[in-house]
Amino acid sequence: MQHGVVTFLTDYGIDGPALARAVEERGLDAVFLTEHTHIPTSRKSPWAGGDELPRHYSHTLDPFVALGAMAAVTDRIALGTAVSLVLQHHPIGLAKTVASVDHLADGRFELGVGPGWNREEMANHGVAPRTRTARMLEHIAAMRAIWENDEAEFHGTFVDFDPIWSWPKPVRMPPVLIGGEGPTVLDRVLSHGDAWLPRRVAPDEIEAFAARIDELRIRAADAGRGYIPVTMYGGDPDRKALDSYAGAGVDRVLFSLPAAGPETVLPGLDEIADLVA
Repeated sequence: MQHGVVTFLTDYGIDGPALARAVEERGLDAVFLTEHTHIPTSRKSPWAGGDELPRHYSHTLDPFVALGAMAAVTDRIALGTAVSLVLQHHPIGLAKTVASVDHLADGRFELGVGPGWNREEMANHGVAPRTRTARMLEHIAAMRAIWENDEAEFHGTFVDFDPIWSWPKPVRMPPVLIGGEGPTVLDRVLSHGDAWLPRRVAPDEIEAFAARIDELRIRAADAGRGYIPVTMYGGDPDRKALDSYAGAGVDRVLFSLPAAGPETVLPGLDEIADLVA
C-alpha cells in the first residue's frame, strides 16, 4: 500500500514546492491538494464538520497552479487534486490546465473530482445544485474527448462544442479518481472514473467498506474493466488502522496535513514517514 498526504495549501501556510520536496525526500508517494475557488460569505450551506467553517477553506491556493510549481521541484511523487470541483470549470479550459500540469509533471498528475457541497459556491459559477453530479460527469467526458483526440468535439446537455484543436495532450491519460461514499458512487466510478477516492472509514465500518471494494472490482471485471485502485482520503495515522485499510483492499492512503507553516507540517511529515517506513 502506498502513502501520501492531502492538504489545504494556503497563503499563510507552508509553500507548495517546500511541501512537495519534503514529501519526496521522506519517501512518501503522493501530494494531493483541495480546491475551493471561493467561499460565499452567506454560509447558508451546512458544513459537515460543524457550525464554524475553518479559515483555510477561504484561503486555498489554486491547486493546479500550485501543483505545476510542485512538479518543477520533484521527480517521483504523484501530484493530484482531492478534490477538484470540475463542475465549476469550463471543461475546455480545465482540460488544457490538467494537460499542462501533467506535461510539467511528466505524467504524474491525477485528477480527483467531486461535485462539492457548497451550494452558494456552485451558484456563483452558474451551476444549479440539482444538476451538479450530472454536470460533473459530463465535464469529465468532455475533457477526455479533448485529451484523447487531435480534433475533439462534444455535444451534451451542459457542454457543447464543435471540433477543436487543443494541445498539449497529457503525457499519459490522467487517472480520474471519483470522490464520495454515497450509495451510487460506484456507478460513477465505473462509468466515468479510473479509481475510487472515498474518505476515511471508522473501525466499525471496515468490513462493510471492504465489501464495497469487492463489489467495485467484481463489477469492473464483469464490465471488462481492468483493476480499479482505491485511494483513501484522510486515513488514520495508526498502524492498526493502516493494516485494516490494506486488508480491505485500499491501494493508497492519503494522510491529512494541517493548513499550517513548516514548523508544524514538517514534524508531522516525519511522524508519517516513521509510521509507514
